[in-house]
Amino acid sequence: MAQAKNHDYHILTPSIWPFLGAVGAFVMLFGSVLWMKGSGPWMFLIGAVAVLYTMYGWWADVVAESRVGDHTPVVRIGLRLGFILFIMSEVMFFAAWFWSFFKHALYPMGPLSPGVDGVWPPPGIETFNPWHLPLINTLILLCSGAAATWAHHALVHENNKQDMKWGLALAILLGVSFTTLQVYEYSNAAFGFAGNIYGANFFMATGFHGAHVVIGTIFLAVCLLRVTQGDFTPERHVGFEAAAWYWHFVDVVWLFLFFAIYIWGS
Repeated sequence: MAQAKNHDYHILTPSIWPFLGAVGAFVMLFGSVLWMKGSGPWMFLIGAVAVLYTMYGWWADVVAESRVGDHTPVVRIGLRLGFILFIMSEVMFFAAWFWSFFKHALYPMGPLSPGVDGVWPPPGIETFNPWHLPLINTLILLCSGAAATWAHHALVHENNKQDMKWGLALAILLGVSFTTLQVYEYSNAAFGFAGNIYGANFFMATGFHGAHVVIGTIFLAVCLLRVTQGDFTPERHVGFEAAAWYWHFVDVVWLFLFFAIYIWGS
């Protein structure tokens, strides 16, 4: 009985996914540098495909583990704690972009700096009107977060899979709408990424947030697919819980971006 399992933990078998993900990320990063140097996007795309395949395969294994009962209560606690730590790391990631923006907004550099501060926004920068498209996007994302909360309440408190599906579908639709309007906003920006610190900070902060919205939308879409397959119950729904936490995190980050960059920083 030396091999008998007498604990609540799930001991993972050897997996190729960490190695493949690391190689794919390196190829994608190296390819992005080559792309910036004019060598074309092909190496970047190869690395991106490897990373996406790793994400699909790895998370498919996690779903399979859940279905066969490997996610015991102790394992589910670990998954929740791990995802909380991941969100905390994301908070610090965005804190870096806010730090950069506030530093340059509060102490703008100019031709006579440091003796004389420059102006913010820099001369020639025409900022967005925060009460037009940015406000619409804010309301869309808040409504999407409310739809995700509706889906969570329908599952946990009512075990109503139909309402859960509608809530997730609405959250996904609003997330896609947000991304579409964000792309439209970028296409009509009166400033570029290069050549000015305002544009660099604006596109890095809002662009990374937009990438997180896309990832979160995919996250919710996977949850919608899984609920149609009967994967979630009121007691066992860690994957959906993580998606909801992530989506609310994206909401909160956007509120800070809206008030800091679009309103205060303009």
